[in-house]
Amino acid sequence: MPEYRTFTSDGLEIAYIDEGQGEPVVLVHGFASNLAVNWVDTGWVRHLGQAGYRVVALDNRGHGRSAKPHDRERYGAPLMADDVRRLMDHLGIAQADVMGFSMGARITAFLAIQHPDRVRSAIFGGLGANMVRGMAGTGPIANALEAPSIDDVTNPTARTFRAFAEATKSDLKALAACIRSSRDPITAEALGRLTCPVLVAVGTEDVVGGPAGELAALIPHGEALAIVGRDHMKSVGDPTYKRGVVEFLARRP
Repeated sequence: MPEYRTFTSDGLEIAYIDEGQGEPVVLVHGFASNLAVNWVDTGWVRHLGQAGYRVVALDNRGHGRSAKPHDRERYGAPLMADDVRRLMDHLGIAQADVMGFSMGARITAFLAIQHPDRVRSAIFGGLGANMVRGMAGTGPIANALEAPSIDDVTNPTARTFRAFAEATKSDLKALAACIRSSRDPITAEALGRLTCPVLVAVGTEDVVGGPAGELAALIPHGEALAIVGRDHMKSVGDPTYKRGVVEFLARRP
């Protein structure tokens, strides 16, 4: 397991890892996950390190080893994007390739929109057309996280999130606050102003993320990577995804 370090962002202690040498790639995990589950256990940190990159990953606020406020006003993708930017400041990284998965892809999109000079390229994993359509059903997921027991949760999708949150030993109240936070929209117009190369990598069976091609078509330098036969949960560690990302990083300007 890589060595964890911490820094302070917006008054919150944020945990991160910084591994290897080379051009930096910053990794932003998904909802109810953490950097270990999303990026270490799936082999991403090792894979990118072997490809010659410096790998930086953080535990988002409310997740992993980072601070976990229970106030929904402390969450939202724009605030969490600023945590990523401050981590880059803390490490003296002027510009990086940034990859986010699911919620992490939304965070990455806000970082690229708000601070285009800091993002050399962006990779949106596990989130396609639903980035601009918005995520429905967050209320049932929040309710499931707040339920006394998983046995009280009947909604199948919400039950899946509750089970995953328990498996990652997450703070359920912090996650509920996170998903109840303001859902700042990402518009097609904003994505149309992105100037960096963008790879959209989504499983062909991923109903949570939506089609990769539809989102890539909205982005001037966007391209789609279909992870064939994979759903939302199973796409993250897929070899096709890993190969596609390294190939994308090798050819981007």
